[in-house]
Amino acid sequence: MGLFSKDKNKYLHGFAKTNDSLGKKLRFVTENKKQNKEDFMEQLMVTLIEADIGYQTSELICDKFFETCQNYYYLFAKDIMNFLGQTFREVYFEKPDEDIVYNENGPTVILMVGVNGSGKTSTCAKLANRYLTEGKKVALVAADTFRAGAMQQLKEWAMRLDIPCIMGKDNEDPSSVLVKGCRFAKDNSTDILICDTAGRLQNKINLMAELEKMTRVIGKEIPGAPHNTWLALDANTGQNGLSQAQLFNEISDLNGIILTKMDGTSKGGIIIAIKHMTGLPVRYITVGEGLDDIQDFDFDLYLDSIIGDLAHAS
Repeated sequence: MGLFSKDKNKYLHGFAKTNDSLGKKLRFVTENKKQNKEDFMEQLMVTLIEADIGYQTSELICDKFFETCQNYYYLFAKDIMNFLGQTFREVYFEKPDEDIVYNENGPTVILMVGVNGSGKTSTCAKLANRYLTEGKKVALVAADTFRAGAMQQLKEWAMRLDIPCIMGKDNEDPSSVLVKGCRFAKDNSTDILICDTAGRLQNKINLMAELEKMTRVIGKEIPGAPHNTWLALDANTGQNGLSQAQLFNEISDLNGIILTKMDGTSKGGIIIAIKHMTGLPVRYITVGEGLDDIQDFDFDLYLDSIIGDLAHAS
């Protein structure tokens, strides 16, 4: 699934604040000719940490960067940025991204998890719209039965998209709503079933039990489902988002991240940290409030949006 070329400018705009923050700081570090190598590495480390790349990932990047350029007596800013880009790529793709899973023998089930306020429900709608543009038959399941207004919110999105939304009652067991959704999808030849779940951060044991039950009942209705369990993360949370990713990855079978609200944050460095620390690929980013404001994550464009103008400088 490729990035639509007409959306490139919107995609780059999504990382404008990260570029304005990280890009400017990297420019200052790389163009400061008076510092020695030790001072440069220290400033680089601080710059990466401030961009929410995190200590462990920043340390790895600095080590790899130093190893790459240690035999060079002098480096221009352009060379440094190219080496940094190469290092970012090595760290991100240390574990190759796996493809999104699609069910060839029935509905593909996508289970959306995440905390309240992460943009999870609106992201379900954006995903649905994305699949509709690809000619897929899509349905939504409102299994977030505990948050006031969550089911109505998803229903309203479904009405705008003119697609079915399977709902339960307030405080109903979410698993029972998921069962209804799976049966509807099978009976109506649905291609993609997107399930919005409760975003409560309970204690770890209860959260694990709830997610295990959801996964179990879905799998009984549609063998192999859920085929994709994606975590919606608010990019503004930075390192707190990384902690959420680690928690959910530990207690559920995640195979992807959707970073929301990328256009409103300067903390785009979290993308590299999440991949390095969890191995989870970023599937999509959201860059606005509209239904079409969701983009495939493209590492090349991401890298170019942050340091491209520096790396390509003369």
